[in-house]
Amino acid sequence: MAKHTNGDATRRPAPSPLFRDPVYDGAADPTVIWNRAKREWWMFYTNRRAWSPPIDDVSWVHGTDIGIAISRDGGTSWLYRGIARGLGIEPGRHTYWAPEVLDDGETYHMYVSVLEGVPTRWEGHDATIRHYTSGDLVDWRFESALELGSPDVIDACVFPLPEGGFRMWFKDRGHTYAADSPDLYRWQAKGPAVEISVHEGPNVFALGGAYWMLVDEWAGLRVLRSDDLETWHAQGRILDVSGNREDDRGYGLHADVVVVGDDAYVFYFTHPGREPGQPVRDDLFEHRRSSVQVARARVIEGRLVCDRDAVLAGPFLPTDGPRP
Repeated sequence: MAKHTNGDATRRPAPSPLFRDPVYDGAADPTVIWNRAKREWWMFYTNRRAWSPPIDDVSWVHGTDIGIAISRDGGTSWLYRGIARGLGIEPGRHTYWAPEVLDDGETYHMYVSVLEGVPTRWEGHDATIRHYTSGDLVDWRFESALELGSPDVIDACVFPLPEGGFRMWFKDRGHTYAADSPDLYRWQAKGPAVEISVHEGPNVFALGGAYWMLVDEWAGLRVLRSDDLETWHAQGRILDVSGNREDDRGYGLHADVVVVGDDAYVFYFTHPGREPGQPVRDDLFEHRRSSVQVARARVIEGRLVCDRDAVLAGPFLPTDGPRP
């Protein structure tokens, strides 16, 4: 699939933060994909409205469009380009979170979490995952709302199965559940996949002869390893200690991974104005705003390790696009 690439990094420093949304300053849940026609890397992300009026509720997290930023220099710098069009299929304002975007070679597919309206509190609202398709990553066509056996599912991640077809992992009732599809259109729920902790935001990739899953425990990203995409063995956490780069304080949250040869580039977001372990003030801009960061991870002696303070040379993504 297009997210898993091979290539060599050349020499240029990547900035920190890697990206801040210039409209709402609430970029979160990034996912990165190669645009075949434009020959650019595109980042899709949840765009929380950090600049909303300072009301002490969670309405600023809702009512969001999916933002888009692009990179023409192998991931080193990113330019805001607007929002994904066509996601709204009924009148009114909905909430769109946590896009998963992949390329089957002919069509782009997006699986995005959708909540009705603009809620002011976290609890009491159904959520579903919708499937959209696009030929250009700009305009999207609604395909279906996935039937996954629950009225409260978010945070889709899709990965090809070695025997053919695809598996989706997603958050349901605080854990990771799974569903399988032969064609990216028809999905059959499989039930729970990872129940080791309460978490969200699963992301799966292959690196160093194994499969890996990162899940967000709101205290760093838990690492799980698998040989078959069925049984997952927990390791420690990465991005669980504040970094020293600008805007890289606090925990790394809800990540996407692009594999380049023996390296995995982890795109995550931070709330750099929050102090780990301290209460969150929803009425404070500094507690709302978020930044996208990137760090390199590698497999060393069977474990996934990530140094978020290491200087990252770029362009770290291939400028001529993914390679098999």
